[in-house]
Order: sequence, then structure tokens, then C-alpha cells
Amino acid sequence: MKVFISADIEGVTGVTTWCETEYGGEGYEAACRQMTLEVKAACEAAMELGYEVAVKDGHGSARNIDMWGLPEGVELIRGWRSSPETMMGGLDGSFDAVLYIGYHSPEGMNTSPMAHTTEHEWFNWVKINGKLASEFSLNALYAADMGVPSVFLSGDKGICDHAKDYYKDIVTVATKEGTGNSTWSLHPATSLKLIKEGVRKALSQIKPVAPLLEKEYQMDIYFKEHQKARMASWYPGAQLLESNLVRYTAKDVNDLMVAKMFMTEI
Repeated sequence: MKVFISADIEGVTGVTTWCETEYGGEGYEAACRQMTLEVKAACEAAMELGYEVAVKDGHGSARNIDMWGLPEGVELIRGWRSSPETMMGGLDGSFDAVLYIGYHSPEGMNTSPMAHTTEHEWFNWVKINGKLASEFSLNALYAADMGVPSVFLSGDKGICDHAKDYYKDIVTVATKEGTGNSTWSLHPATSLKLIKEGVRKALSQIKPVAPLLEKEYQMDIYFKEHQKARMASWYPGAQLLESNLVRYTAKDVNDLMVAKMFMTEI
């Protein structure tokens, strides 16, 4: 049995400002330490149930997690694979479940001071088939297309509520709640305890992935700068609907992920 963990940092307990998420920024080392501890808690819970674990460091340089802070036997994927799956790089159909640690509210929600989708400086929001998308919803869709269920998520309360809009059976742990430029966090040790309990619960009640019913995926991206929207509109099949709004209709999930890679990383 195998579990894949995709980890980010903005949803980690206590992390409140952008500088804490950036190499060399004030509070960055503390954020990385808590990120490592929260991933460790998830790993320990999965391993206690007999799962092999692979972790994808999915933030920034993808070199934030301290390898020595993880249990022996865990495999860690660092850096970027230069491929469309980004934060899910390494996942394939051989895994039994996906866990998400340290995830955050998407751009377009007011539930985190660091709400964003892919790049905070670039987009006001991203929607798929008219519904607000997040890094979680995009990554979970990628996993579902492979037949791998998304069973657990930890992060701010906004992303926990958002995740349940997509997957009602997912187990979530809200490590904090955001208001304006503030966060109200659990004690770090409490978060670790709840993550372990949540992962145990999630992995003991895995349900099959629901069929992917969508015949196509309409992706709308509202850019903050009209120049970036114009650049993205040159992707084959993309349409510039307004000065800052670009639409692309994908025929399947792989097509969607490839388009997202080129249109949002220009």
C-alpha cells in the first residue's frame, strides 16, 4: 500500500505573511520547521497503518522540508520535474491515496492573508467550469484522473471548506483561520496531534474515486495585468475574452494541466 503526500507551506500552522514563505525571509526557517513536522505527523500516521510514503515538497523552490526530520523509510521528492503535474510530480496510479499538507485558500477567497492560486502576483482568480479553482482542486482533479482518491487535507479553514465543496468525504484539519492580514492558529503541537488523528481516520475509510463526468474543462483565468493575459492568449486554442480574462477549453484533464502549465508560467 502506498500514500502520496503533496506539501505546501502557506497553510502550515502559524504562517501568516509572505516573508515567512520565502528563502531568507523573516520567519522562513520556523515555517519550514513546522512544515516538516506536519508532514512528519502525516507520514507517521500512514506508516503506522502499513503504508509506504512518498512526499512531494510543493512550495517555492520545492526544497523546504528537512529530510532528517522525516521518518526513516519515507521518500522525498525535491525540486521541480519540469512537467505539468507540478505539486503532484511523482504521482501515478500505483498509489492508494493522496494527502495534502499545508494547503491554503485560493485567489478569490478572503479566508487567508496569503490566498493565491499558483502565483499571487499574477491572478485575481482561476475558474474551472465556472467554479472557483484552487491548487487543491486542480491537484485533486489530476489525482482523480489517475484513479487515486484525495482523502485528507490540512491547512487554513478556507481551504478546508473549499475542499469539502469538491469532495464531501475528505477529512480535513484546519490549522488556522485567516481574517484580513491576520491568522488565528492552533498551538503547533495540537495541529500535529490532529493531523495524525485525521490521517488515520482518512486512510481507514478510503472510498473509490467518483467517475469524472465532465466532457471538457473550461478554464477561465483573470490576470491582474492585461499584458500577461495577452501573452497567455497566444497558447493554441486560448481566447482573450476581455483585457485581463483568458479562456481555454480542455478536452481532458491532461490537456487542462498542460495548458495551465504554459498559460500560468509565462
